Parts: sequence; C-alpha cells; structure tokens
Amino acid sequence: MKPEDKISVSAKMNIVPKAEYAQIFKEGWRFMRDFLYVDNVHGAPWDKVYSWYQPWVEHVHHRTDLNYLVDILSGEVAIGHSYVSGGDMPDVETVPVGLLGADFETENGYYKISKIYDGEQWNPDIDSPLGLTGQKVKEGDYILEVNGQNITANENIYEHFAQTAGRTVSLLVNSTASKSGAERVYVKPVSNEYRLRYIDWVEGNRRKVDEMSDGKLAYVYIPNTSNPGFTSFNRYYFSQQDKKGVVLDERNNGGGSAADYMIDIMTREPIGYFNSKAGDNRPWTSPIAGIWGPKVMIINERAGSGGDLLPYMFQKKEIGPLVGTRTWGGLVGTWDTPRFIDGGRMVAPRGGFYDTDGEWAVEGEGIAPDVEVIDDPKMALQGRDAQLEKAVEEALKLLETEEFEMKPEPEAPVRWKRPEGYDNE
Repeated sequence: MKPEDKISVSAKMNIVPKAEYAQIFKEGWRFMRDFLYVDNVHGAPWDKVYSWYQPWVEHVHHRTDLNYLVDILSGEVAIGHSYVSGGDMPDVETVPVGLLGADFETENGYYKISKIYDGEQWNPDIDSPLGLTGQKVKEGDYILEVNGQNITANENIYEHFAQTAGRTVSLLVNSTASKSGAERVYVKPVSNEYRLRYIDWVEGNRRKVDEMSDGKLAYVYIPNTSNPGFTSFNRYYFSQQDKKGVVLDERNNGGGSAADYMIDIMTREPIGYFNSKAGDNRPWTSPIAGIWGPKVMIINERAGSGGDLLPYMFQKKEIGPLVGTRTWGGLVGTWDTPRFIDGGRMVAPRGGFYDTDGEWAVEGEGIAPDVEVIDDPKMALQGRDAQLEKAVEEALKLLETEEFEMKPEPEAPVRWKRPEGYDNE
C-alpha cells in the first residue's frame, strides 16, 4: 500500500456514565477488600457495606458525586490515607492571577504595601517580584496604577492582575497617596506565592529562636519526610553546628518516607576529638558533624504519616521532649492500589505499622506531646508563636544541665624514648 492510499481512522468509544460509575464503585469496594493491609477490613461487614451504598450509585449525576460516594464507602474502614481523587472531570477554564509576593492594606483610599516577601534573596529558585535587588519599591509604598489603569481601595486589587503571571507589568508607586512625584516601575508577577511565604516563615522562626536563646539554639524546620524535607534538615542542621542545642519543628509535616536517617543523625554522640593548630586552634569532634546539646521537637495535629513516625522515633530513642499537640495518627503505607478505569483513584492502604512489642501502633492514635501547648490564635495575631516559645523555653532549661562542653586539648604527649642504658649524649 502506498502512503497516499492509507486511510486515517479515528477510534471512538461510547461511554455510558451510569454503567461506568457502577463499575468504578464496585472496583473501589473490591480494592479495599483485596488490597488493604489486613484481611478483615478493620472488622467492617464488607458485604453489607456494599449493599448499603450501592443503591446510591443510581443517584450519581457527576463524577464528583461518585468521588463523594466512594469516599463514604472507604470511610467505613476507619483508616487514614484512604484518599479519593481524580477521575474523568470536565475541563474548567480558569483565569490565572499574577501575584506580587506582598501583603497589602488599604489606607487613604489606596492599596499600600505592608510587607514584601523577598525570598531571602539568596535562593535562586524563588522569584520575588518586588524583592529584587535594585527594585525601586519598598514597604509602605502605595500602588496607584497597574498597567496605566487607576486603582483605588474600592476595587479588588487582584482584578488588575488577571492573566499577568510571568508577564511584565507596570506599576505606578509612591511613598504618599498621590501621583505627584510617583515613579513607574516594571515587575513580573508570579503565579504562586507559597514558597515566598514559606521561606519567610521558616527564616522568621530561625531568627526568633536565635534571638530568644541569645544565639545558643539552632532552629530546623522539617516540612515532610520526602526529598524536600531531607534537604531542609541537612541544610539547616549541619549549617548550625556551632549552636549548643536545637529546636526541631515538624509541624504540618506532610510525611513521605521513614525518616530514620534524621534520627540516626540526631542520636550521634561524639567519640573523640582531633586537635587543630590552624586558626583559633579549636579542635573538631569525631564524628565531625552534629549538634551535641539538647534537642526539642515541636509537633501538631497537622503532622502525619512520616510526620507521625518521626516524633514516634524521636520519643522512642529518648532524644528529647515533644512540645505542641498530638499528631494526626495516620501511619500506613499507600503503595500500588490500582487506578480506576477513568484515571481516578481510591487508596487502599497497603502496609500497617506495629511496634517491637508486636502491637499495632500510631495509626488512629497519633503521638502525644510531652508538653502540650495549644496554638493560641490571640498570640498568633500578635506575631507570636506559643509552641515555638515553649520549645525554646524547654531547650534552655535542658541546657542548664545538659550543655555539651568540649574537652580541652591535653598536654602534649611525650612519645620519644631510648632503650635503658643507652647513652643519650
């Protein structure tokens, strides 16, 4: 057959939504029965559960309805990590909004910049539209125009930044609420400010801990137990080895893997020293890397999965006290549950955790703090952090009795020797 003789055929498939919904519901029921980490479906009468909810499929009119139904079905198992998501959803047109990486307040009839998130300026992977070196915009400035259009406090500022993410935008700014003497600047808004606000929070906490402890304590934030969490731990833990103790913050930890590497590092103990004749003659420890003083970990109810296991191991190893609130209590594995025919997903957790005494642990229970501190909204509005402050207090208290002191270099050894009776002259 010649190329010009080939016939193009477009394959089509007719789908009956109600039939597909019934199939997906049944598959979800089977997945939980066949893939769950134990065979008893946590004691749920699984055949009866099917008969309870299957008639509801008749009333499903949208894929989100089906997700809601499958979510209720999986809820009968009473287990964490049974996520339901996705599926063949209609495309929804969205209008991306550009963001300036800043907080605003209204004053004198205009929007005023109250805070600029600069990404600390040392991180090349975080874009700060207003925090660039040399940018002629500062906190306290008013935004008077966006792309030549007047803007007042009576308008929604974000309407002026529709579809501007990644595009150059002109702003007319001034230190007063007047166009007299105003200056036009050009910025490139971003589509997401999460990382800007995240690094501001982390670095803000690090500075608070340093100030509250008079430079004695390190602060290390662990956002999860996946690659970003290990990166954050390594970056902040090893760069502050001059500190006498450390506050480890795993609040809102999103989990991931088992963080036994972090525990191994935190439980290191010095076994000796190497002296040095360079610089200030300060010896170094062996192992060379570590913070040898007291350690305190902050936890909360939004830390789970690997974020449950990390404080569990921290407590099990008796590394230090836990401060905050009980963790989520969702410690099961979530690998290899098949997807539904339309790409949707319901997770039937595949691995449960039990302790060295042979008892199921953590799942459905969480890890309780040694010192409970409820996050105080009033203090938060004042820019204070009740849990962080208590953790610093506990660490400083431990420093009074557990501060690590390096051993001074001993007298120089005398190793030269001659046999007895030998004439040394």
